[in-house]
Amino acid sequence: MEPCRSLALLTSSLGLMSVLVALSTNFWFEAQGPHFSSHSGLWPSGDEGSIEGYIHVTQSFGILAALWGLVSVSFLVMSCIPSLSAPGRGPLVSTFTAFGAALSLMVAMTVYTVERWNQPRHSQIQRSFSWSFYLGWVSTVLFLCTGGLSLGAHFGAPRAGYDSV
Repeated sequence: MEPCRSLALLTSSLGLMSVLVALSTNFWFEAQGPHFSSHSGLWPSGDEGSIEGYIHVTQSFGILAALWGLVSVSFLVMSCIPSLSAPGRGPLVSTFTAFGAALSLMVAMTVYTVERWNQPRHSQIQRSFSWSFYLGWVSTVLFLCTGGLSLGAHFGAPRAGYDSV
């Protein structure tokens, strides 16, 4: 089923680009006070020992999601070139890796969301999640879509059976 595979390749590529941009940018969280404004990301500068544990978890699962996403894109590209992959196997592998990317990213985003949400508040400081954070959640949805579309491409693809021999 060519449309499913093409859409899976599109959503997987968009998901991979989104997660890479989200991981590499410094706009996950913003704080605005009466006389200042600041933002932070997943790669704070400073002493490695002073970085909170939830940041390390988010970094690790985010990188894992990006790697799973790269594998998903690779297998979908290979499935478009018959000489590079076994017939019908590319979308199936892409299904599992896309769902793996979505699950890893869901863990990363949930840990970050819960930890940031539960931090103590100050009446003079307005805090909010920023665009890199939301891009991480968008990547999760894109990888879930990729998994579903890849599964549709796998089951919609014609199978070589005894009749074709």
